[in-house]
Amino acid sequence: MSTSTSTSPSRWQRLSGPVKIGLLAAALGIALAIVGIIRGNVPLNLVSIFLALLISGGAWGVVAWAVATAAADVDADLAEAEAGPPPAEAPAEPAPQPEAEVGTEPAAALEDSEGVIPPSPEAPDNT
Repeated sequence: MSTSTSTSPSRWQRLSGPVKIGLLAAALGIALAIVGIIRGNVPLNLVSIFLALLISGGAWGVVAWAVATAAADVDADLAEAEAGPPPAEAPAEPAPQPEAEVGTEPAAALEDSEGVIPPSPEAPDNT
């Protein structure tokens, strides 16, 4: 049987930084829950112990992952901003505007010199 040395990264190396931080914080939360169980702060039944471990590890892990992800996003945004704006492209020609149909002009185009929109001819006179 031959042993092959592969150059592919391990599972831990393939994880992103925020995920690694979240897993480490979850492990710390579970360790603190175990300390609490040993000290007698959790009733000694299986469901209570399971929930204490799940809530502690889950809460610490998710919060740490979220904070680390936000920090990584801000860091990436700052690096992008420091790199400067991308090179400007040649301005494109504006697309031709379609002709408006009769009666579909914007309200600002219909205003008279005093800023009042006259009633449309189809509207009934309510006076």
